[in-house]
Amino acid sequence: HTATMDVEVESSDVVRVVLQYLKENQLYEAAQALQHESGVSLNTVDNAEHLMACIRRGKWHEVLPVLSALKLPSTLLVDLYEHIILELLELRETEVARSLLRDECEAMNYMRHEDTERFLKLEHLAKRSYFDEHEAYSGGRTREQRRNELAQAIEKEIEVVPPSRLLSLINQALKWQRHMALLPAGEKFDLFRGTMQGRAVEEEEPVDSQALTIKFAKSVHPESAIFSPDGQNLITGSTDGFIEVWNFLTGKLRKDLSYQAEDKFMMHKDAVLSLNCSADSELLVSGSQGGQIKVWQLSTGKCVRRFSQAHTGGVTSVAFGSKDQTHVLSSSFDKTVRIHGINSGKTLKMFRGHTSYVNNAVWSANGSNVLSCSSDGTVRMWDVKTTDCVKTFTLEQSAGLETTVNNILWVPNTEELFVCDKSGTLHRRNMNGQVVMTIRASDDDARFLQAIITPSGKFIYAITESNDLICFSVADGRQVSSIKIHSKELIGLCHHPHRNLLATYANHHHMILWKAPVPEV
Repeated sequence: HTATMDVEVESSDVVRVVLQYLKENQLYEAAQALQHESGVSLNTVDNAEHLMACIRRGKWHEVLPVLSALKLPSTLLVDLYEHIILELLELRETEVARSLLRDECEAMNYMRHEDTERFLKLEHLAKRSYFDEHEAYSGGRTREQRRNELAQAIEKEIEVVPPSRLLSLINQALKWQRHMALLPAGEKFDLFRGTMQGRAVEEEEPVDSQALTIKFAKSVHPESAIFSPDGQNLITGSTDGFIEVWNFLTGKLRKDLSYQAEDKFMMHKDAVLSLNCSADSELLVSGSQGGQIKVWQLSTGKCVRRFSQAHTGGVTSVAFGSKDQTHVLSSSFDKTVRIHGINSGKTLKMFRGHTSYVNNAVWSANGSNVLSCSSDGTVRMWDVKTTDCVKTFTLEQSAGLETTVNNILWVPNTEELFVCDKSGTLHRRNMNGQVVMTIRASDDDARFLQAIITPSGKFIYAITESNDLICFSVADGRQVSSIKIHSKELIGLCHHPHRNLLATYANHHHMILWKAPVPEV
């Protein structure tokens, strides 16, 4: 059996629920196969009173099809078939009675081999030209009395359950999840995948107001955060090493994940600096201050791969392979970029050349190159096969000082990228490193910490050292909005994959979720 938090569900009951669904949908062969393999039978009927009435009235043409789907004791089936044959003989339906005697059903086979005397008696009665009621119905019982006895015996073997139990249970579970705000209302739910597949993506609009606040312990703050690609989870990594999965609609931990309900969280020994999800949202990868990388199964919280010495410094970014989930790309304070094999558990490639912290690394669209950016003021492109640096983009220096490059943003559906550095400028570049667009904050003193691009590529959000959240239009580079957020030093931000929802976090014990204005109807 499978144990849930407070209720035990027997596996045989699960099989019975599935059997009922199969039979209700006339999938009889599938039901028989499941019943045979599992050894679990489904002795249920829709209307027991009607079945008992049919037995007492001798309506065997209605009784037998119902009973054929049940698992009844062989001795009871023999009693039933014997009585039906006797009634047929009484009605002088001799040929039908003889045909039933020759039937290869379970009851008649049992009678032929295990109760031969009774079978021979019936054959003898079928050969007679007359019917003796007193001889046939032994013990002085009448036909009606015998029918009543059979009805009582069969009634003890069957159960009456409400129809469509499988669908009812699923509907109840979905209603509970919606009640607990685990499922958004009014959206189509993909039951097989367990996600809101097929939903419409919201038209992207700039966020302008707080939706809710997620609070952490006073001595703790998030160092990394990401929305899962399926839009179901907000995941944070904190200074205390905990990785937590949140319901972004309520700001509460997802207690429907059994490992979180039991306080068995995904975690590292030190601060979690980076997070990323696989494209199917099944796996999560995390990087820590101590240079460790772990790969987790998000549904169970189980660590499926651990790289104890992935780097010799803090892991600043992590990403699954662009084509599959068998590799992890990482960057680090140790000035290197590396590729790790999930199957082998080994570091497969190392890219050296940066002279300072590597703050971010991303795959190219076809996976043949890796791009990285560093506090040394450069963006480098690497050949994955040879680990050679094939291009270096050097940013303009300000007042003779190196410019820290914070992160790289691919523009959706293009081969161009935005480079976010510590100046108040975003440069859009092609794969040759040429600047094709420049976006500047209206405040000349703005210093960017990080930038993200919205899923459709309509807007770029940047956070600054002065605690501003600035939104830019990707199409023309204009500054759309700027709002003050948080009271402490900003750390990062992430955007929901299909909602106008943005999460920001700072060196403070809370995270703020921001929303766009609701369109007027």
